[in-house]
Parts: sequence; structure tokens; C-alpha cells
Amino acid sequence: EVELQTDGNRSGHLQNGELVFDPEINEEVVRIIAAQLAEIGDQFDKEIKARVVNDLVQHFLNENLSGEEITRCMSEAVEGLARAIPSDMEQEKAMLVLAMVLTKKIANTMPSLLHRVFSTTVNYISQQLHNYIVRMVSVVKQ
Repeated sequence: EVELQTDGNRSGHLQNGELVFDPEINEEVVRIIAAQLAEIGDQFDKEIKARVVNDLVQHFLNENLSGEEITRCMSEAVEGLARAIPSDMEQEKAMLVLAMVLTKKIANTMPSLLHRVFSTTVNYISQQLHNYIVRMVSVVKQ
């Protein structure tokens, strides 16, 4: 499987110490998707209140919370924002972009949380939005 990177680049894996990309994934497709998501993210960025970010920062700072509990907090925040932000787009797309924008805002607010918030976001997206991402890539490929 190939991961969609937030910078529009596709991911690869190391094989014999060299980076190898999946030949079946069209790099232009990934760039198109990334550009669309970035544009939506810029719009959503203005709508997310500092209180939501600060509440999530506090959860991430609480080392007594398990990864599962943190992922649940992230999920609740994304779902709440998705309901509150008026949007005519697919709910899953809004949730994907909101998760990425929240990750950016949390990391900008508290850079020391970058690893934990990134891991949580990857888990959240993998658990909740994996099928949507697969469908999105396959639709753009056609």
C-alpha cells in the first residue's frame, strides 16, 4: 500500500538501503489529490477555533492517556468540527482534511507533540478513513 503524504509526495519503502516507489501509483494523481486537500485545508484552517486545538493539546500532554484514548479524542474533535463547519463536500473528505489541519495546528502550538500527534493522526486516518482514501485514489486514476 502507498501512503498519501501531506506534502503531495508519495511514500516509498527502503529496499536494500534504497528508496523504492510503488510503480502502480501515478505521481500526478497523488499531486492532484494533495493539491485539492491543501486548498480545502486552507479554507478550514480559518474556521478551527483555538479552544479546540488547545483542548486537544491538553489531551496529548496527558501521558496517562493511551494511544487508543488519544485517537478517540482526535476522532471526537474531527467529527464535531465536521458537523460545525458548513460544507457541501463529502463528510469523509472534510474529516480527512480536518484531521490533517488539526495535526498541523497542534504541532505548531506545541512542537514537542509532533511525533505523538502525527502517530495518532495516522492511526485515526487508517482506522476511520482508509477505505475513503482508497476510493479517492482509484476515482482520480480513472
